[in-house]
Amino acid sequence: MSSFHEKVCVACQPDAEPASVEEIQQFVSGTEWSLIERIGVTQLFRKYSFPNFEKALVFTNKVGAIAEEEGHHPEIVTEWGSVTIYWWSHKIKKIHLNDLILAARCDVGYSSM
Repeated sequence: MSSFHEKVCVACQPDAEPASVEEIQQFVSGTEWSLIERIGVTQLFRKYSFPNFEKALVFTNKVGAIAEEEGHHPEIVTEWGSVTIYWWSHKIKKIHLNDLILAARCDVGYSSM
């Protein structure tokens, strides 16, 4: 698991610098996250698997708590047997370091289930 989950999030302003190509590649290469182009924006994407809807919902709530703690929110799709998460920074329409940090924290939350 990457050490991104240990990094500190900073407030993302409209003039914030996006994560560097190197940071993004380092993160993606060490995880099950992928890059996807949606709504004209490159985003981090991962689909987590669960044996039922109840466990998927528990994880969704865990991700919600992670997001609320930092005031930075992903798109979350909860279905029977899976949770799909998309991270990107709306203000800059790019991937910010916060997205990498919070995606890594999702992985930590998933591994603790």
